[in-house]
Amino acid sequence: MLGPVILAASRSDKMRKLVSAAPVTKPVVNRFIPGESVDQVVRIVEEMVGKGLELTLDVVGEDITTPEQAAHARDAYLELIERLRDLGHGTKAEMSVKLSMFGQALEGGHELALANVRPVVEAAAAIGTTVTLDAEDHTTLDSMFAIHEELRKDFPQTGCVIQAYLFRTEDDARRLAAAGSRVRIVKGAYKEPAEVAYLDKSEIDKAYVRILKILMEGDGYPMIGSHDPRLIAIGQELARRAGRKLDEYEFQMLYGIRSEEHLRLAAEGHRMRVYTAYGTDWYGYFMRRLAEKPANLLFFVRSMITKN
Repeated sequence: MLGPVILAASRSDKMRKLVSAAPVTKPVVNRFIPGESVDQVVRIVEEMVGKGLELTLDVVGEDITTPEQAAHARDAYLELIERLRDLGHGTKAEMSVKLSMFGQALEGGHELALANVRPVVEAAAAIGTTVTLDAEDHTTLDSMFAIHEELRKDFPQTGCVIQAYLFRTEDDARRLAAAGSRVRIVKGAYKEPAEVAYLDKSEIDKAYVRILKILMEGDGYPMIGSHDPRLIAIGQELARRAGRKLDEYEFQMLYGIRSEEHLRLAAEGHRMRVYTAYGTDWYGYFMRRLAEKPANLLFFVRSMITKN
């Protein structure tokens, strides 16, 4: 029952001020959101690429209520791409976008989101990198997949995300596991009804393995989004059985979570991509991650104590 409470807090200006002013807040936020500006995140990109890691960058900000705000989100990504061009790291630094930031939930949102995300995908391709469309709650997915399919006509490297806890995802995985596709699989973190999603952790884990097997045996490029050591080991074994080389799939984890594991996988020759969020709207982003899955609160606290 914590989810609705945390989500309500994410929308409260009073709670924002209270949390922002708390002495413990800034160190915690900095652990998982390494900066507010493009200048700060560019330094992070250089540091992490130098360690053999790759990144996917997310400009935080999810409370989009007007077309003007959606256009501002588009422009923030275009500014990021302009700076990434100067670094010349190619696909070592790509981007993740939530279509809700591009106006998907507004009136005429499907067309608006497509119109806003297309120039971002085009600009990314022009500097040798790409974009992955993040999955949000189940009501948005048909629109996301349709936009993904449309973008891939001109930019086939455009990726998308699927969520293991949804009943529909095995069918989505079979459709997406085609040559040239890039698919990130995650467990899923939104609060979904029992009519559309597994709610039991063990059932979600089983579904994750089934879906990852589909991706590994397909012709696309699987991206394993998980911090779970058991699922990481299973992913390695499924890749081995499918005859995949180390550069034919990758692991993805959040910035600030199991950082030593990032380095270990990279040192073993795996492609290890770190999902790195930045921006001024850190409060909304941070609280929403907790609201989507309140167990993350314990996970984040535990991570702060262990530092890896």
